[in-house]
Amino acid sequence: MPGDPVLSTSPSSTQPVYPNGPLSPIHSAQTPSSAVASLQPPADLWERIRRGFAMPDLQGELVTDREQWYASRPDYIQRMTERSSKYLFHIVEELERRNMPTELALLPYIESAFNPQAVSSAKAAGMWQFMPATGKYFDLKQNAFRDDRRDVLASTRAALDYLQKLHGMFGDWHLALAAYNWGEGSVGRAIARNRKDGLGTTYMDLRMPDETRLYVPKLQAVKNIVANPQTFRAELPLIENHPYFQQVQITRDIDVALAAKLADVEISNFKALNPSAHRPVILAAGMPHILLPWDNAKIFQRNFEAYTQGQYASWTAWTAPATLSVSDAARRVGMSETDLRGVNNIPPRMLIKAGSTLLVSRSAKMDNDVTSHVADTAQMTLAPEIVTRRSTVKARKGETVASIAKRYGQSVASVAEWNKVSATAGFKLGQQVVLFLPVRAASPVRAQTRGAVKAVPRSTGKAVVKSRRR
Repeated sequence: MPGDPVLSTSPSSTQPVYPNGPLSPIHSAQTPSSAVASLQPPADLWERIRRGFAMPDLQGELVTDREQWYASRPDYIQRMTERSSKYLFHIVEELERRNMPTELALLPYIESAFNPQAVSSAKAAGMWQFMPATGKYFDLKQNAFRDDRRDVLASTRAALDYLQKLHGMFGDWHLALAAYNWGEGSVGRAIARNRKDGLGTTYMDLRMPDETRLYVPKLQAVKNIVANPQTFRAELPLIENHPYFQQVQITRDIDVALAAKLADVEISNFKALNPSAHRPVILAAGMPHILLPWDNAKIFQRNFEAYTQGQYASWTAWTAPATLSVSDAARRVGMSETDLRGVNNIPPRMLIKAGSTLLVSRSAKMDNDVTSHVADTAQMTLAPEIVTRRSTVKARKGETVASIAKRYGQSVASVAEWNKVSATAGFKLGQQVVLFLPVRAASPVRAQTRGAVKAVPRSTGKAVVKSRRR
């Protein structure tokens, strides 16, 4: 062991030999604090996070202002921290495995208040707030049946990948965080401007939007509260230094409600752990694992194997063979138009475009689950429904079905069918020709004066958070 005397291998020598003479005593003041590891495991997860703090502290009025903001809202802190208790252990484990500062485990407090269903006005989603394009860049699948930007494991992996990439680019965690919020290109250009002007290039030196200017101070404020909750009269809920959930394999498509029932988990808790499954069914080919509270995993496996009450899934996927109205699609799949609209979130006055994949009722005789290709690539595309009105026009001299069809932008076959004549027929001068022409949308003012009902955007029912630029 280090510090033990070195014994000579010579047979004639029996006395220990000390290198460089007698050893000097080592005093505690000479020992670097970072070299001393506690033999006691952290009492809870908060203590484990504190031990892993490794980013330089940011100080100043902005930090103080954010500290006061959070400290004056104890109920908000309580809700956020209780919500985070399901996810923090996994995030801390991943950060430590990558040798990253554990302050970053607190970033979802700033991004989404640890709400995996949060959606910003700029369409960023999940507790790490990924924009659609950035999510795709980091292999977060987004299709008709799931959105991995909300997935606990996938989004955490992508967020830490992104943060590591940004730290590698800028060599500074504060700048990496600014880039996470504002975009790497924006931060790079701000640094270049300051260098050109002979100015500093640290986080506090750069000109940036107010949101980004407050971003790191917010994280620093939360870090300070976690480090010394008593100073801010904050109460942090006990989070044990133990995994909250574990992965469980699923081998068949299964309704979300049934999966929660078989696991003996409340549906809200199940959805909180599996937020990427935003439909009432989980497709095994696209999402072969679910997350369950640690003690409920075995319960689910036992009940899943013993289940004998019919199919696991009451929903399946159906691909539209042509562009269809919702009523036509509903008739083809044997559902009511209301139910088909509801389960697929289809607004009024929209057509389902050919190739779109919809969630539809599964017949009792269907044995096959949805294929991996459909589960991974399914998309639903809608187009505005064209509203037509019966009109009549007078034929000009020498006009034919073809000339009228061309004049009004209709097909020859349609004009012929509407007037019950052949496609090569002609019309007499002044003859009334029937057409079904699109109705132009009225302006909002005119629509109101005519008593029309204005279209109202459908609510998503999801939390909305601040705008993101990623």
